[in-house]
Amino acid sequence: TRAVEAPTIGSNGVAGPPAGAVVADEAAGRGSSSSSNGASTASSTVAERERRSSSRQDQPSRQDQASRQARSDQGSNRYERGQSVEDDAPPADQPSKQHHRDQSAQHDRQQQDRSQGSQQNNQQGNRSSGSQQSSNQRNQQDSSRDDAGSSRSRRRRRSRDRDRTGRPYEGNDQPQQQQQVSDDDVLLPVAGILDVLDNYAFVRTSGYLPGPNDVYVSLSMVRRYGLRKGDAVTGSVKQPPEGDRREKFNALVTLDSVNGDEPDKSRNRPDFNKLTPLYPQERLRLETEASILTTRVIDIIAPIGKGQRGLIVSPSKAGKTLVLQSIANAITTNNPECHLMVVLVDERPEEVTDMQRAVKGEVIASTFDRPADDHTTVAELAIERAKRLVELGNDVVVLLDSMTRLGRAYNLAAPASGRILSGGVDSAALYPPKRFFGAARNIEHGGSLTILATALVETGSRMDEVIFEEFKGTGNMELKLDRRLADKRVFPAVDINQSGTRKEEILLSPDELKIVWQLRRVLHALETQQALELMLDRLRKTKSNYEFLSQVQKTTPGSFGSVDAD
Repeated sequence: TRAVEAPTIGSNGVAGPPAGAVVADEAAGRGSSSSSNGASTASSTVAERERRSSSRQDQPSRQDQASRQARSDQGSNRYERGQSVEDDAPPADQPSKQHHRDQSAQHDRQQQDRSQGSQQNNQQGNRSSGSQQSSNQRNQQDSSRDDAGSSRSRRRRRSRDRDRTGRPYEGNDQPQQQQQVSDDDVLLPVAGILDVLDNYAFVRTSGYLPGPNDVYVSLSMVRRYGLRKGDAVTGSVKQPPEGDRREKFNALVTLDSVNGDEPDKSRNRPDFNKLTPLYPQERLRLETEASILTTRVIDIIAPIGKGQRGLIVSPSKAGKTLVLQSIANAITTNNPECHLMVVLVDERPEEVTDMQRAVKGEVIASTFDRPADDHTTVAELAIERAKRLVELGNDVVVLLDSMTRLGRAYNLAAPASGRILSGGVDSAALYPPKRFFGAARNIEHGGSLTILATALVETGSRMDEVIFEEFKGTGNMELKLDRRLADKRVFPAVDINQSGTRKEEILLSPDELKIVWQLRRVLHALETQQALELMLDRLRKTKSNYEFLSQVQKTTPGSFGSVDAD
């Protein structure tokens, strides 16, 4: 027999299922919920194990990604725990067994789908973490290289700064900070010519060539006082303490004067290139003594004025050195207001010594045993010094020996341009000598620069001929020496017919110009040797050029002294 359970009566008076059925249903609900909890726990355990393995593989630099993955897993666990709690909670309305089984099956499918999705996400995360790990390693290597490079650059900058403040060198990395002077420092006076280059400047204390005692000048000081290449500066340097390592070049700490004036006044001087050039208007008298015939002949045949650009064309052994010495001594005697500079380029050492002893002026020389760079350096610094004096309103006379050797030096020292002229002359090598020779000019409102340069001809070199042809039409005065006259020991060996001065009517008075033209007509009818010997003979019989021209005026053009003029 089967016992029949009595239906239960609810609080609202409605009959419900028996108590045993309710208990059975609750037990079934607990069983299904426990099975679902077990499945969810297993899936969460698998996901947690995979997450831990992936987190162990991740680098410390990707901790933010691992933390985001952990937060997402924690969220899913919280969601699962919430679902399990909801399943464990007894329902308000007791559903049927079939309803509970359907819910549990649906929940199991959701858990499986969620676990599969988490596994796929973990696999993708592992792959992405692997790629991110490799990229992170590459980034770390690049950053380490960058750090090493930056440290090297910092070390290089520090060493460069040490050079700037302590040891000036003659190169591109030069000190730019000016040294500080304290009361305990001992200052030594220095003086010289300023040589401003691309990235640094030096005071040449031993002449116009670089020397071991040169003084470094910072570019900030050059800009502050408006210093230019060729300025004569005086200042002081700090004496190094005893026991300290001697620096290669001492730095100029104070500037006392620029070209004999206050340093602040050097900023307001005019620029040489902006001055107005004119024809020579004031004559330079070269006649000194009656026995010195060289200067007397030049005064008559090719007069020289302040601002003249003259070319002395001479073959070798024609007496050009004697002509230069005579001109230099005449200028210092008759025109002491002129600053005389004799520039000898690629010259013999004994001739340099002889010129220094014979000339009372500034002799700037670079002998032939020095490199071509020294020849160009001496010439450039000398002409810049002359320009600075002209800017101050002074009259400067530069005697260059020789323009041909200077062109050769520039042809060797200048970088090749790829355009070669006849004789192996680079086209770019002729510009610096032209700039040197073209600096001669007479300034409109005071100051002049006179340049007399020698040019070698008849040397057998095609290069010398090309250089001479380039300078042939640039001067406004030309004095031609003849080798045949020099071989016969007729000095000065001047070719009268080939020598002359442009615009000589500006330098000579009208009466003197008329007599000179009359003399030229007479001498032009004779040969070169006869004309020179006749003129030298008449000059020896007179005490001055004025007396000689007076005799020429009184004679007829045909007989030269036999018949008096009306």
